[in-house]
Amino acid sequence: MNFPKGFLPTVSALLHMRFAFSLFLMPIYLFSLSQAPQVIPINAFLTFIIWHLLVYPASNGYNSYFDKDEGSIALIKNPPKVDKSLYYFSLLLDLIALILSLLVNIGLFAAVLIYGLFSKLYSHPSVRLKKYPVISFLIVFIFQGACIYWSSYAAVSGLNILNGWNLNYILAGLICSCLIGATYPLTQIYQHEEDAKRGDKTLSIVLGFRGSFWFSAALFIISIMLLYAYWFRLGMMNNFWIFIICVAPVIIIFCAWFMKVYHDPKAANFKNMSRMTLLSSLMMLVYFGLLNII
Repeated sequence: MNFPKGFLPTVSALLHMRFAFSLFLMPIYLFSLSQAPQVIPINAFLTFIIWHLLVYPASNGYNSYFDKDEGSIALIKNPPKVDKSLYYFSLLLDLIALILSLLVNIGLFAAVLIYGLFSKLYSHPSVRLKKYPVISFLIVFIFQGACIYWSSYAAVSGLNILNGWNLNYILAGLICSCLIGATYPLTQIYQHEEDAKRGDKTLSIVLGFRGSFWFSAALFIISIMLLYAYWFRLGMMNNFWIFIICVAPVIIIFCAWFMKVYHDPKAANFKNMSRMTLLSSLMMLVYFGLLNII
C-alpha cells in the first residue's frame, strides 16, 4: 500500500508524540482499575491502550505541531522541528482510539471524543484555549483528571457511566483532578518566555514563579484532604497512610525546589522541573499500582 507523502510519521513526529509521557498520567487509570467493582480483562486492556498509546500521544503531537517549540518541552530537552506527518499521525491515532472505544462502551467513546475535541481546541491557532489561563487550566483539571477516572472506571467494569454515581465516586474523580491540577503550573514554570512570545498567557505566567508553587501546594493539600475523606468513608485508612509514605520524598523535593526558586527564579528551569515531575510520577505510579495488589 502506498501512503501519501508525509502521512507516515517521521522520527521527529514520533519523538513529539512523547509516548513515555503517558506514564505520568497512568496513575489515574490505575486508580480507576483498583476501585472498579469488577474488571473485564479485555475492557481493561483496550482502555489502557486507548488512553496511553493513542489518545495521550495524539494530544501531545497535535499540541507540539502547533506550538513549534524551539526550547525544551516535557521529556525533550532539544525538540526537533515538527513536520506535517506529526499532524496527520496525531489525527490517525485519534481515529483509531475512537474506533477501539466503540468496542468497549459508548461512555468511553464519548469521553475519547470530548477529550480529543478539547485537546484540539486547546492547541489550534484559530481557537487556542491554551492562551487563556483559567480555561486552559480547567480543561486539564477536568479532562485529564476526573473525566479519565470516571470513564475508565465505567469502561473497565462494563458499567454505564451515567449510573452508580455516589459521593465516593465523585470524591475519587476530584482527587484525580486535584493531583493533575497541582502539577500543571509547575510543568509551565520554565517556559514563561517562550509561551509569552506565542501570546499564550499560561496559568504559571499569571501566578508567577512563587505563585505557581503556592497554587500547586494548595491543590496538593486539597487532594490529601479528599483522599483522607475517601479512605475514611471506606474504612480503609491504611491506604491513606501508604499514600503519605509514598509522597514524602515528593514533598521534600518540592520544598527544596521552592526554596531555590524563592531566592533565585533561574532555578525554575527544565532540569529541576523534569526531576520534580519524574519523581512525583514515579511515586504516584508506585502508590496507585499498590492499590491493585493490596
